[in-house]
Order: sequence, then C-alpha cells, then structure tokens
Amino acid sequence: MQLRGARILVPGATGEIGGALALRLHSLGARTALAGRDPHALTRVAAACAGAPSRTFEAWDLDSCARTVDWAAHELGGLDGVVVCVGVAAFGPVREVGDAVGEHLAAVNALAPMAFLRAATAHVREGGVLAAVTGTVAEAAPARMADCAAAKAALATWLTAVRREQRRTGVTVLEIGLPHMDTGFAGRAVAGQAPPLSRGIPVERAVDAIVEALSTGAVYVRPRAGAALDVVR
Repeated sequence: MQLRGARILVPGATGEIGGALALRLHSLGARTALAGRDPHALTRVAAACAGAPSRTFEAWDLDSCARTVDWAAHELGGLDGVVVCVGVAAFGPVREVGDAVGEHLAAVNALAPMAFLRAATAHVREGGVLAAVTGTVAEAAPARMADCAAAKAALATWLTAVRREQRRTGVTVLEIGLPHMDTGFAGRAVAGQAPPLSRGIPVERAVDAIVEALSTGAVYVRPRAGAALDVVR
C-alpha cells in the first residue's frame, strides 16, 4: 500500500497504540478516519491529525462497529485499509474471572474487531489491507489470562481464515501480534491485577513495524528475541 493518500480507518484511535499509529499515518500523508470510545481523547487525536473525521463507537454493539466502517467510507470517499487497535485485559484464575468478564473480553478482543473487518470487506479492494492487533497471549496462553488469551486466539484464527478467503481479491490480511508494550494496558485491566511485568516494547517501535507491514504487504508482525519485531510477508 502507498500510504500517501491512502484512506485508512483506525478503530481504537484513543488508545496508546491506535493514537500513535493515527498520528504517524497522518504524518506520512494518509487520510485517516478515527474511531474510539472516549470522545474527549478522540477530539484531541483528531485535532492532531488536522481535523480528521472521528466517531465514537461501543464494542458491545457490533452493529455500531459495522456502521462505523460505512461512515468512514462515506467520509473518506472509500477505504483502502482498516487497522483495528481495540483490546482489553483481565487477570485471574478462571473461577474468579467469571462469565460476565469473559463475555466482555470476547466482545472487545474478538467480536468487535471481526465486526469492523467483516464490514470492511465490502469497501476495501485490491491493494488494500485489513488488519487487527492480536497479541502473543494468543499463542502463549499464560495462566491467569485464559479468557483474554482465548479471545485473542479466536481473532488470530479468524484472520487466518479471512486471509485465505481474500487471497484472490488482492486484499492483504495483516495480523499484528504484539508482545507486552509500554502502554499501561495491563494496569487498566477490567478484572484482577497484572503480575510483575518486565519492561515492554516502546509504542513507537510497534508503530514502526505496523507502518512497514502496511507499506510492504506483510501478513504478520511478530516479536523476536530481545525487543525487536519481525515484519513477515
């Protein structure tokens, strides 16, 4: 994808990764539409992106996710890419986490990204990108993160299947499998308390890798030894 002039929707633009990505895409000449839950943060990010169109959504309402994609396509005159950066964490043994929290994790970490990208298949054409952040928990399945890991793994599997579906259309499906990041994400868990964590990867390093992946038609961003990220075509 040629980022200059590309029309890209960023759901989760009020988070650390989504906000930083939106700003970088804008600096590279992309035309962005921004979506998030926090209207005040969304206003700030949109202003920093030269007044980019913005809209709030609720991950529990999957129809609102799909409508946001249609809105972005209307605002930008089409869509060349969607990069979903939404997610939430929870910690604790399964007997303590409970079904309500498990449902919340499934909605935010799996069903909402699926809804965004499902709707985007009606708009994104050859040369475009459908992308979402998953995470290394999808493969590592750490103890005390069963529901979070399961939701991220479901999204990762879904992306793999959609990649196969889109092979003949020329649309790239990108999985952004990030490790622990320096975003304070774990400290905002909806349940439980995070265990002691080592220093995470800086947000800017993740944004570098995502931008490279979008630009080169990569299908994975994955961690490697140390604090590096691999971009895999």
